[in-house]
Amino acid sequence: MLKKIILIFSSILYSQLSFCQFNDSVHHHFSFSSTGVYNKTKDLKSFVLNNSAGYEINQKKIAFNTGASWIYGTQNKQLSNNDVSAAANIDYLKDEQKLYYWGLVNFDESYSLKINYRFQSGVGIGYTFVKKTNFDLELSDGFVFETSDLTDPVIGRDVYQTVRNSLRVKYRWSYNNTFILEGTNFYQPSMLSLKDYIIKLNNKLSVKLNKWLAINATITYNKISRTNRENLLLTYGLTLEDYF
Repeated sequence: MLKKIILIFSSILYSQLSFCQFNDSVHHHFSFSSTGVYNKTKDLKSFVLNNSAGYEINQKKIAFNTGASWIYGTQNKQLSNNDVSAAANIDYLKDEQKLYYWGLVNFDESYSLKINYRFQSGVGIGYTFVKKTNFDLELSDGFVFETSDLTDPVIGRDVYQTVRNSLRVKYRWSYNNTFILEGTNFYQPSMLSLKDYIIKLNNKLSVKLNKWLAINATITYNKISRTNRENLLLTYGLTLEDYF
């Protein structure tokens, strides 16, 4: 599982670097976050580790973003989480005007959500409502094509394809560049049935210790109506980041 996420993230990253390596006006941002919770009582022992990495390349009109995460957890030595996600998206004219265009690809595997695999690709538009030094607010919408292999609690293996509407709300607020609250949240109903939907919420509070190190608390929530599965994780740990 870990080899797979490294391979996916590396291939996406390599393609972006190859595209941008001859442009002197490119700006880069790298981040790595590791958070976790360990709990042990007389009757219970649980452990959850949430690792994520992101790489961003910005040009004047085009911005590339890649991200990957791996959540691993056990409870009383029984596996509870082994969830992998990798994504890449491109934004066009985002820094030039309020209305911009985007495209994305996304891959998921999840033990807790009973996803054997899920692949999404799509395009859409976005709008930047606020873009200030200490606060950003964006709303985007579009359509993604999805092909998935799930484990349904009633019928068993469920292999299907669908088109989803993908609504995203993204924000970032900072105070004195020390306290930072940011999040990216998705709602993706199927165009064939509103009862078939995906909710993905990821929000983080960080306190910067210096320009490259921060302590943070992250809350992550996922729900898939098709498998009637959901997970909620609240973890805390460290984030490393660098701009170059």
